[in-house]
Amino acid sequence: MLELLGSGLVTLWLEMAGVQLKPLNALDALAWQSSPGLVLAPDPNPAGAITVQEYLKTLVTSKLIDPKLTQSQGIWMQSGPMLMANHQGTTPLPAASLTKIATSLVALKTWGPDHQFETLVSTTGPIQNGVLQGDLVIAGNNDPMFVWEEAIALGNTLNKMGIKQVKGNLVITGNFMMNFQPNPIVAGQTLKQAMNYTTWSRPANYVYSIMPKGTPKPQVVIAGTVKLDPQLNSQQTVLLRHRSLPLKQLIKEMNVFSNNEMAQMLADSVGGAQVVQLTAAQLARVPQSEIQLINGSGLGPENRISPRAVCAMLMALQREALFHQLTLSDLLLISGFDHRGTIHGRHMPTSTVFKTGTLRDVSSLAGVIPTRDRGLVWFAILNRGNNVSGFRAGQDQFLQHLVQKLQVAPALPSAITPHSAINTLPELGSVSRNEIVYGG
Repeated sequence: MLELLGSGLVTLWLEMAGVQLKPLNALDALAWQSSPGLVLAPDPNPAGAITVQEYLKTLVTSKLIDPKLTQSQGIWMQSGPMLMANHQGTTPLPAASLTKIATSLVALKTWGPDHQFETLVSTTGPIQNGVLQGDLVIAGNNDPMFVWEEAIALGNTLNKMGIKQVKGNLVITGNFMMNFQPNPIVAGQTLKQAMNYTTWSRPANYVYSIMPKGTPKPQVVIAGTVKLDPQLNSQQTVLLRHRSLPLKQLIKEMNVFSNNEMAQMLADSVGGAQVVQLTAAQLARVPQSEIQLINGSGLGPENRISPRAVCAMLMALQREALFHQLTLSDLLLISGFDHRGTIHGRHMPTSTVFKTGTLRDVSSLAGVIPTRDRGLVWFAILNRGNNVSGFRAGQDQFLQHLVQKLQVAPALPSAITPHSAINTLPELGSVSRNEIVYGG
């Protein structure tokens, strides 16, 4: 972003629009790029507006929408301080999983990219001859990606500590989820199964088969049942602390697969949907009325965000990422680099950083695309109608047509280039993130 906007490009844009101003430095330019509330002038190049009008006509002619329902479609496009196109841009519309942009932004701002959520493992009794004379207590703390690999590693760590059996129960407390199962009892039952290889199901055996060769098979036999306890007992002895993946990787995985359970747990970690809604509006510098949320995932048409606010949140997320020496593509999908998740079946221009959203009658797409003539172009498209697959194809074609008119960027700007070390998720079973704590 700095390389595009700190070299007088913003001044050039404004001069083209007939706006007189004093010379800008790089920080001024960066601040302007970070909020659609600072739009100063319409783009004198009509390419964006024309492309949007053609797109809306195509929606009607292809019978994706009724001619009378164009107001249910929302579009916002912006390049720097120039507004390129606006159709219902300030109207809150069902956003589906574009809601996860708000969750990503607030979680990153709250916790920072390297934050790891800790799951505490404690006991209520002594360990004698490989047998825990008491309960094994799991205190969850918002780890949204505690999965088979994590549980197998935990079981192996307990074995290394000499625990082969548990006389008591497996007690779950706090906010614990396993395999994206938010029901703590079901999550606990899955954990109990995972820590004893003799009870593994087919999915557990498959996951083990793709873990690093030589990974031991854990055997921790729990005699009792899975129970809930509303709070951690101070009399319990902490055995170990399990740390999650760093938040930057959790956010990336959540957005790659648009995982609703991960998004809700991250939203809960910062205080819930209302906190996400208010904080996202503040960080994006848009009216609070343009972000209306009932959860952190986007499930339900009651989650409504204006196209302008979506772009504003993306810019705020980019700003927060840059502060931590990251880029937006370290947190979202980028076409031509990522090959997993919701990118499947899409045909967007290469180097488009994006987030998708889908409900039964909602298809949304937002992101940023590098161009030769307008630098970074931020966009949000919110479609409402029953032909979701048709909307997806139309969105991709819209971006292709836009790039044809604005020309392909000569090179991928460093401002949205992914860091390969961050973009590649390490094998979860390759390194145990269990920290053993004796008596602490």
